[in-house]
Amino acid sequence: MERSRHRRELLTRWDDRKSDAYGGYVDRVRAGIFLAVQLYEHREGLRLSEQSEAELDAELSEAERQRGRSFEQIMLLGGDQVVEAAHELHAAVRAIDWQATRKTVGTLKEWRERNRAAFREINEFHEAARVDLGAQGKVTGENQPERDLLLPAARREGGGPTG
Repeated sequence: MERSRHRRELLTRWDDRKSDAYGGYVDRVRAGIFLAVQLYEHREGLRLSEQSEAELDAELSEAERQRGRSFEQIMLLGGDQVVEAAHELHAAVRAIDWQATRKTVGTLKEWRERNRAAFREINEFHEAARVDLGAQGKVTGENQPERDLLLPAARREGGGPTG
């Protein structure tokens, strides 16, 4: 009985570490996306920042570094499906970073689709992590309506000079 209790404690400890790693990774992904949005909007003249481009670039670079560290924790702790979902999410976020930093070019419509794709991948990552952790329910599917980017009316497709 003592061995069984010890085994449960170890599993719980690993689940706690996984949960922290999964949550930390998503937090860093989202923080990086928001920094990329800020840089992109500043560069495109959609919304100017009080920070310079160089400062925004530096913040995004640091966010990428932090996200990479979190990604490595996923590679070490995650189950197969979580690792695969993390790879897909990482690729989607890199596409956002590359357009924000002008390593790739694209239209505003393509920018928005890259962001939509990243948030779909976040949901896929959530699903895989929940399964790996044994959590009940889903974050996508019939009971969860599809969500879109939250944009002010003037910035929606065709809704103003920036749309």
